[in-house]
Amino acid sequence: MIAQGQAARSPLSTIGIGEPYGSSLIQNQSMGGIGVSQPQYWFINNQNPALLVYNYYTVFQAGLLIESKTIKGDTTNVKSTGGNLNYLVTALPVKPGKWTTSVGLMPFTNVNYRLEYFDVVTGSNPIDTIAVTEQGSGGLSQVYWSNGVRLHDNWSVGLKAAYLFGSVTNDYTNILVTVPQPVNYYIAVNDQTYMKDFQFTGGLSFSQDSIGRKDEYRISAGLTYSFATDLNASNRTIFERRTISGVPISSDTLETGKGSVSIPATLAIGFSVSKMQKWSAGIEYTLQDWSQFSNINAEQNEGLGRAWRMAAGGEVTPDFLADNLFKRITYRTGLHYETSPFLTNNSQLRDFGINFGLSIPTGRSSLDLAFSTGKRGNKSNNTLEETYFKVYFGMTFNDQWFIRRRFD
Repeated sequence: MIAQGQAARSPLSTIGIGEPYGSSLIQNQSMGGIGVSQPQYWFINNQNPALLVYNYYTVFQAGLLIESKTIKGDTTNVKSTGGNLNYLVTALPVKPGKWTTSVGLMPFTNVNYRLEYFDVVTGSNPIDTIAVTEQGSGGLSQVYWSNGVRLHDNWSVGLKAAYLFGSVTNDYTNILVTVPQPVNYYIAVNDQTYMKDFQFTGGLSFSQDSIGRKDEYRISAGLTYSFATDLNASNRTIFERRTISGVPISSDTLETGKGSVSIPATLAIGFSVSKMQKWSAGIEYTLQDWSQFSNINAEQNEGLGRAWRMAAGGEVTPDFLADNLFKRITYRTGLHYETSPFLTNNSQLRDFGINFGLSIPTGRSSLDLAFSTGKRGNKSNNTLEETYFKVYFGMTFNDQWFIRRRFD
C-alpha cells in the first residue's frame, strides 16, 4: 500500500467527513490547544464565545498552517507536506466590556488522501490482478457569527452560529495488470457528497479577579457545548471509463440521493489561573462521541468511536512594559493527549503532542508563531502510525473603532 500528500495527506481522513480542524487560533495552539477558560484582551478567544467580552478593542487575526506528515507501516514509509489558510477572524466590541461580536471564516474538516494497492478479481481463472487507487479530497468550511455578553462582573455567556458547507469527493479506480495486452482505460467510481447547514455552540465563563494578598491573581472556568446537528446532504455516484491520462470516455450515473449527515455534540470544560498580564496556565478536557455519527451513504458510524482530549498549557510575558523586546514577547508551551475517533485494526488511535510558540508585539498588534509535533497511532496496534510537525504563522491587529472625536 502507498499513502501519499493544500493540507498534508493522511489516510485517516478517509473516514467520516474527514479530520476536524478544531477552533483554536495560534495563541491557543501553542498552549496545547487550550482556551475554553482563558480570558484574552489582545487576542480573540475563538473557543468560547462567552470570553469575547474581554476584547475591548477591535481585533483582526489571520493565520496560515504548514504541516508535514510521515506515514509508517510494515511496508509503507511516505512523507507529505502541505499548507493552507487557517483562519480569518475579527471581533468588534459593540459595548466594551458588556457585549462583543465576532465573525470568521476557517476550515471545519479536511479530506485529502491517496491509497494504492493490488487486489485480485474474485472468481477469475487464471487469477487476474488489478491495481486499485482510492483517493479523496474536499472537506467542510465554516462561516460563523459569535456573540459574548457579560451577565455579571464574574459571569458571561456566548453563542456561536456557524454555517457549515462543502463537499467530499471519493474516487475509486482500477485497471487490469495481468492481461497479455495492455489495457488503455481505467474503470472508475466517483462519489460526491455535498453538505450544508447550521451548527450552534453555547458558552459559559466564570472569572474571579483580585485574589491573593496583592489582588494580583485571577481564577477562571469555562464550558462550551456544540449541539449535535444534521447537515442537509445530497449525493451522486457516477461510473466512468477513463483514459490512462484520466479523461472520461463514458459515464453513467449509478445513484443519486438526498439525506443528512449527523455530527455529534461536543462538550469542553476548562480551568485556568493567571497573574495579571505576567503569566497564565490552564487545563482542558473535550469529549465528542463520534459513534453517533451517520453518513448519507451508511447507517453505521463508519468505524468511529468516542473521542476525548486532555490538554494543559501556559504562557508567560517577562515584562510587557519593558524597553527590551525579548522581555515583552509572550512565550507559550503546552501538551495534548487524545484518543482520535478513528478505529484502525479494531483499536483507537492515541495522539500525543508537544506545542510551543510566541507572540512578538508590535505596538498593540503582534506577529504570532506556533509549532506542534507529535505522533498518532502505532504500528503494533493500528497497523499505521503517523508523525506530524505543524507550523502556524499569523498576525494580530488591535485598534479602536467608532470613537467620537472631541476637540477643545
